[in-house]
Amino acid sequence: MATPIYEFAELPHVAKPASEGSRQNGSRRQRVPGEAPCVGVIYNPRSHGNQGADFDCGISPHVHIAKPGDRSQLPEALAEFEARGIDLLVINGGDGTVRDVLTSGAAIFGDDWPAIAVLPKGKTNALTADLGVPSDWTLQHAIDAFHSDTRVRRRPIAVTPQGDTPDSHVLGFVMGAGAFTTATKSGQGAHKLGAFNSMAVGVTTAWVVFQWLLASRSNLWRRGSRMTLRLGAQQAEMEHSGLGDPEWRQLLFASTLETMPAGIKPFGPLRKGFKMVVLDQISRRSAFLIPYVLLGKVPARLRERGIHQITTPQLILEIEDQFILDGEAFPAGKYRIAQGPELEFVTA
Repeated sequence: MATPIYEFAELPHVAKPASEGSRQNGSRRQRVPGEAPCVGVIYNPRSHGNQGADFDCGISPHVHIAKPGDRSQLPEALAEFEARGIDLLVINGGDGTVRDVLTSGAAIFGDDWPAIAVLPKGKTNALTADLGVPSDWTLQHAIDAFHSDTRVRRRPIAVTPQGDTPDSHVLGFVMGAGAFTTATKSGQGAHKLGAFNSMAVGVTTAWVVFQWLLASRSNLWRRGSRMTLRLGAQQAEMEHSGLGDPEWRQLLFASTLETMPAGIKPFGPLRKGFKMVVLDQISRRSAFLIPYVLLGKVPARLRERGIHQITTPQLILEIEDQFILDGEAFPAGKYRIAQGPELEFVTA
């Protein structure tokens, strides 16, 4: 049996901890030429690549390591880094760790984030695949890359509930719903069989397509979820092909990344910004187009066949089922989804 993914009862509410040493001017310190960068490391010992391994970083007065016991301790650790005026924030963990650090850090760093480096230590590392970070990257590699000024800018997805808790939020890079939720839970079985990163993405994607080709519309994989999608500032309801129940969408998949794991290209030629691919309850005949779509090809009359590839500045999502953000499940409800702050990532 697959290991269940973590399920959040609600989106996290993160407040900035009180810190006597916090910077007062709201701007990042200027380093003296040749000065070693001040580095803050969030180390997640529960990440797949860290299990049973100690984090060997050597002894340096410029490197500060925090090992939060759980998510609730992240704000305090990040506030301490902010008070030290770190130049480089190193996240040692997978996509879920990145999501939690960015979510907690938003209230602390605001619009003045340090440079960020990610060591790919999770079961899936979609962000580092997009950034071109090698799987064997170390802390020293990240510090060396900081000196070389090799940077990539990315904006995470910002998910905010609409209702009683608008100050709650979560930041991440890969989001999905409908069959994507089912596939993510199924993907834990791929991890259990020893498939990780691009291999896990490839195995799970192949299994999803197989289910679409064989299952009926009443099957969990093809039924999807009941959801309403409203696009842009005008909140115009997204068009529907008329295939299947118009109140249901078989799949929603969204990301701000420009390169996806396993070489898949679900957004076709769309690369920049907040991108989505949405499937209505497509026919089996249309399901045969999915492998071509994943290769980045755009068959004729794609939208008429129930497959939509779009970009939008924001999305209002009302959904009666859980959705997934960076590998973990969040509750049904109504959400505003847009791009978060622009962040600068150190790359190889």
